[in-house]
Amino acid sequence: MISIEHIRKSHGRREVLHGISFQARPARVTAFLGPNGAGKSSALRILLGLDRATSGLALIDGKRYRDLDRPMRTVGAMFDGPGASAGRSARDHLRWMCTSNGIAPSRVPEVLAIVGLERHAKDKVGTFSLGMGQRLGIASALLGSPATLVLDEPTNGLDPDGLRWLRSFLRGQANAGHTVLVSSHLITEMADLADDVVVINDGSIVATGSVAAVRGSRPSLEHAFFALTDPGLLP
Repeated sequence: MISIEHIRKSHGRREVLHGISFQARPARVTAFLGPNGAGKSSALRILLGLDRATSGLALIDGKRYRDLDRPMRTVGAMFDGPGASAGRSARDHLRWMCTSNGIAPSRVPEVLAIVGLERHAKDKVGTFSLGMGQRLGIASALLGSPATLVLDEPTNGLDPDGLRWLRSFLRGQANAGHTVLVSSHLITEMADLADDVVVINDGSIVATGSVAAVRGSRPSLEHAFFALTDPGLLP
C-alpha cells in the first residue's frame, strides 16, 4: 500500500506541493492524473527516495523508501523511462540490475518475456523505439517480483497494441493483489484502465476516488478532469 501523508515540497520560496495526501491500495490500479507541471513527478520523486519532502511522509507498506531492506523486492518503479545505457543490450542492462540488487539472473528472461521483448534481448537499447524503451523500463520494475508498482507515464510511445498490452498487464497485476500506481496526463487511457483516480493540479489534490465517483454526474472523466484543472479547456 502507498500512503502520501500531508506532503509539502518547496524549491526556495516556491512551494510545488501543498500538503497533498492520498493512498494507492492493493488490488487496485490508481491513476495519478494531472497536466504537465501539476506536481506528479515531484510527488513520485519523494515517494521513491529521489528527493526529500519539506514536510510530511511518503510510505510504501508503512516504510519510507530509504528504510526498505531490499527496495526492488518491495516496489518496482519506472521513472523517466528505462534508464539504460544506449550501448548496452536489454539483457545486459537487466543482468546488471540483478547483480547490483541481489536478484537471480534467471529472472531476466522471465521479465523480458512478460513485456514481449524476448526477441530483442541482445539488441542495443539505443536501437529501441520509445515504446520498446517503455517496455524495458517495466521489465526493470518487475525484476524483484514486487507487490507494489509505480510507473511514471508508461503509456508514452506505445502504439495501440502496446496500450492494449499495458491495460491487460496492469489489470493482471491488480487482480493478483498488487498495488499499482500509474502517473499520466493522458486521461482517456486511464479512464479505461484505472479503478481509482487522484487528480492533481498546481501542487494540490483536487479530486480523489473511484473513476465512477470522480465522474459523478459528468458525461466523462475527461470532462471532470478539465473542469477541475482548467475550466477554460472544456469542450
